[in-house]
Amino acid sequence: MSLEQEEETQHGLLLGCSDAVPAFIEPNVRFWITTVRQSFIRRFLQWTELLDPTNVFISVESIENSRHLLCTNEDASNPASEDQRIQEAWKRSLATVHPDSSNLIPKLFRPAAFLPFMAPTVFLSMMPPKGIKSVILPQVFLYTYMTMFNSINGNRSYTCKPLERSLLMAEAIAASTFLGVVPHFIQIKYGLTNPWIKRLLPVVFLVQASGMNVYMSRNIESIKGIAVMDKEGNVLGHSTIAGTKAVRETAVSRTVLFGTSALIPEIFTYFFKRTQFFLKNPGSLWILKLSCTFLTMGLMVPVSFSVFPQIGQIQCRSHEEKIQPSTEETEIFYHRGV
Repeated sequence: MSLEQEEETQHGLLLGCSDAVPAFIEPNVRFWITTVRQSFIRRFLQWTELLDPTNVFISVESIENSRHLLCTNEDASNPASEDQRIQEAWKRSLATVHPDSSNLIPKLFRPAAFLPFMAPTVFLSMMPPKGIKSVILPQVFLYTYMTMFNSINGNRSYTCKPLERSLLMAEAIAASTFLGVVPHFIQIKYGLTNPWIKRLLPVVFLVQASGMNVYMSRNIESIKGIAVMDKEGNVLGHSTIAGTKAVRETAVSRTVLFGTSALIPEIFTYFFKRTQFFLKNPGSLWILKLSCTFLTMGLMVPVSFSVFPQIGQIQCRSHEEKIQPSTEETEIFYHRGV
């Protein structure tokens, strides 16, 4: 199914639920608020299920059935329900539907698609430079996908014109790509000989570029503010403080993800090149490095997505004055985004 066809069904996902309950609260928001105090281990285990690659291929009909069950079954109000049907429905809904808009997330940018796309791209972006094309193309693909993923899976509770969003994404891609190619051009021009500098320089720039990419692609959240809610999921207003915190937390998690995923394979290959096995089988180096990149990212993606809860909390007194009178609760919530 094409993206346009998916978009035609998006309103059906929302209306099916809104018809089922008097006051519609997005099920995914309700789930994340209920589980906001989960431990890191519980969040990690939750994400290992949501990142199952098969979630990329869940059909629209299956998602609609799951959403209908979550909105009509009383037992679904408890995320800890042992009913297998409800557990599977939650998995499908959380993996495919955006919490802010209740719209389908395009298949290529669902969280489950992140690892299969990013691991080989990170591997290619860290390859020794052999020419201008071999340097630029992997960086362009890496930061184009990263920017679109960040934008699509970020907070979408604010209003933004398509042109404005497109310009922000173009700027993020251009700036991140430029930063990503700098260490490779330095190696080409100056012929660095120190093995550790050659390996660590691209890692340092990747960490900086990945964090900057989040800030640039989601900067509008800090400017316009994002929706903040009470513990029932009722929107109280829009807060730039919450928007800034959501972007900052996501940027931190991305730097941890890409920094670790790039550094560990470089360390492994450094020591592997000193073994007898490598001397007899030099071609095995790239197989090892690619495998190591996949394994490291396979662990680090759920770790980075779990570092902070999907629904963040801020003390009400720390918010803008216009929001404080809207509730008597001491804590209010916001959707951080992935």
